[in-house]
Amino acid sequence: LPYTEEALATVARNLDRVQDVLKRPLLIENPSAYLAFRDAHFSEAEFLAELAKRSGCGILLDVNNLYVSAHNLGYDAAAYLAGLPPASIRQYHLAGHAVNRADGLEILIDDHGSRVDLAVWDLFAEAVSRFGPRPTTVEWDSGLPPLITLLSEARTAEMILQAAFQERADA
Repeated sequence: LPYTEEALATVARNLDRVQDVLKRPLLIENPSAYLAFRDAHFSEAEFLAELAKRSGCGILLDVNNLYVSAHNLGYDAAAYLAGLPPASIRQYHLAGHAVNRADGLEILIDDHGSRVDLAVWDLFAEAVSRFGPRPTTVEWDSGLPPLITLLSEARTAEMILQAAFQERADA
């Protein structure tokens, strides 16, 4: 999807149609990116923020997707977070990713097949500190580990969310 005014208008129009039929707002997830369009008019964060403003949709912030995209495309994940409207963030997703090497470059692939990376946990903590606790899902689609590993990932997410609750209560 190119981040252009034309694409934004089309997606917003289609979201309005679906939301009108369903009588409820949808959540739009930030994708993992491996290539960027040369003629984009918006950054991804700007595109999502404007889409939420125009359509009333919410944003499902996939923190692993953000980390993967920022790494692969060379942008600042913290600046991306700063460009999102806090009220539009309705849910978080976390997952693992694979590290691949191609032509001397390190490419991250969002594969939902491993533990959440420490850098993704740090980015999640930053997002939760900025936007507040939200419902959170740890995705794991392939190479499922023992239940204890899944519960450990869930506990880590819960600890970060609880710390944000406490931080807000103390403020």
